[in-house]
Amino acid sequence: MTELRVRIIGADSFGSRSMATVVEAGGVKIFVDPGVSFAPRRYGLPPHPVELRRLEEIRERIYRELEDTDIIVITHYHYDHYLYHGEEAELYRGKVLLVKHPTSNINVSQRIRAHRLLKRSRVAELAKEVVHIDNNVYVVDRGLEIHGSPPMPHGPDGTKLGYVVMVMIKCCDSSFVHASDIQGPISSRPLEVLSKWRPDIVFLSGPPTYFDGYKIDAESVKKGLENLKTLCRVARDAVVADHHFARDIEYPRHLEALRASCGRILSAAEFMGVSYEPLEALRKELWRSGGEAANSDRAS
Repeated sequence: MTELRVRIIGADSFGSRSMATVVEAGGVKIFVDPGVSFAPRRYGLPPHPVELRRLEEIRERIYRELEDTDIIVITHYHYDHYLYHGEEAELYRGKVLLVKHPTSNINVSQRIRAHRLLKRSRVAELAKEVVHIDNNVYVVDRGLEIHGSPPMPHGPDGTKLGYVVMVMIKCCDSSFVHASDIQGPISSRPLEVLSKWRPDIVFLSGPPTYFDGYKIDAESVKKGLENLKTLCRVARDAVVADHHFARDIEYPRHLEALRASCGRILSAAEFMGVSYEPLEALRKELWRSGGEAANSDRAS
C-alpha cells in the first residue's frame, strides 16, 4: 500500500461513545483506541435499545478489524477507548501495543484500569511488545513512524480526568493525528504540539458544549471552540471534531458556525459518509418515539 488510509470505526456521531480508528499505511494496519461504550444515564434516561444495538454493531466491527491488526494504540484508559473485559484479552495476543504510560502522569482511576488491563488481564504477556508511547517515537520502518505526544490534559489544564497521549502516524508523504480527548482543545498545550506536527488530517474530541455552564465552565468551552478554529488553520486537509462535541443536540449548528471561518471541519459521520445518528444526544426522542427512525445499516 502506497498511501495512508484512515477509517473511523466508531464515533458518537454515528451511534456510540467511541473514537475507534483504523489506519493502514505502508502495508501495516494500526488500530487506535479500539473501544466503544455508552452513557449509563442521559437526560435521566438509560440507553435506548437502539443505542445498545448500535454499540454491539460497532463492537463486532472492532473485533473483526482487530483480527489482522498489527499495532494497537491506547491513548488513555477510559472505557470508550479500549477493550477491557477479561474475555477480550485474547484480541491483544501477538499485537504490538503502544500505550499511554500506566503509572506516570496518570490519575488514580486510570492507573487502576491500566493495571487491570496490562497485568491482571495479562494483556502485557499476550502482546508481542508493549511500548509506552508518551513523548516517544515508534519506528516501524523508514517509511512509517508513530509519534506520541507528551501527556496532554483530558480537557482543561488541571482537570481531574487525567491525561491522554496524542499520536501522529506518518507515512507515504502524509500524516494523520488521533488527538483523542483533548476536548477542543481547551488547553493550549495540545495546540502547540499540533502546530509543530502540521498533520494532514486530525481526528479529535471537540469541546463538550453539552456541559457548558454545568460540568464545565463556559469560559473553557469558549476557549475550546476558539482553539478549534485555530486547529483548522493548522491541519492541511481536514479536522474531524466529534466525540464529546457530538453529544450536544446542537452539534450540527456548532459545526455550521465553525465552517464560516474554519474551512473543512467534519463530523466523523461526514468523514466516513455514513448516516448522522448521534443516538446519545437523541435519547429523549428515541424513548419518546420508540426509536424506529434510527437506521441500523452501517458502512462496511
